[in-house]
Amino acid sequence: MAENDQMTDTQAATEQTAAQPMFAIEKLYVRDMSLEVPGGAEVFLQQVAPEVGVQFKTGFNQLGADAFEGILQVTVTAKAENKVYFLIEVQQAGIFRVAGIPEEALQAFLGSAIPNVLFPYAREAVSDASTRAGFPPVVLQPVNFDAMAQAAEQSPSEVEAPTTVQ
Repeated sequence: MAENDQMTDTQAATEQTAAQPMFAIEKLYVRDMSLEVPGGAEVFLQQVAPEVGVQFKTGFNQLGADAFEGILQVTVTAKAENKVYFLIEVQQAGIFRVAGIPEEALQAFLGSAIPNVLFPYAREAVSDASTRAGFPPVVLQPVNFDAMAQAAEQSPSEVEAPTTVQ
């Protein structure tokens, strides 16, 4: 009898754990990265400071029942007088386990949680790439991905975000 009670308690604990929301990082990686300095050495002789523009795109693919690949793409373009000084594009990605999130809330959850995890890694990759190209580091300012996810539900598009070049 005591054995049956113990088994019932274990089953109840397992069922309760399965119903709780779960979000876990399985793997983080750079999916794609490119750096272009189309003007070559000429850009270093320019006296005009470039304007730096930043664009973000987010997305995710379902890999299995509870596995998703999330991607944060960051594109940084520095231009002055219609000349591109440099172009950096980073696709920071990760594999995430997600369970216990209601289907109707899953899209919004992934659109917010995944880019919030990936952003610090993408920011570091962008800063490192600009420095390696011979330019000052590009420091991406914090981004409110929660608001971006809500805006994307209403009208999907690319989003501009602030940046600082030091």
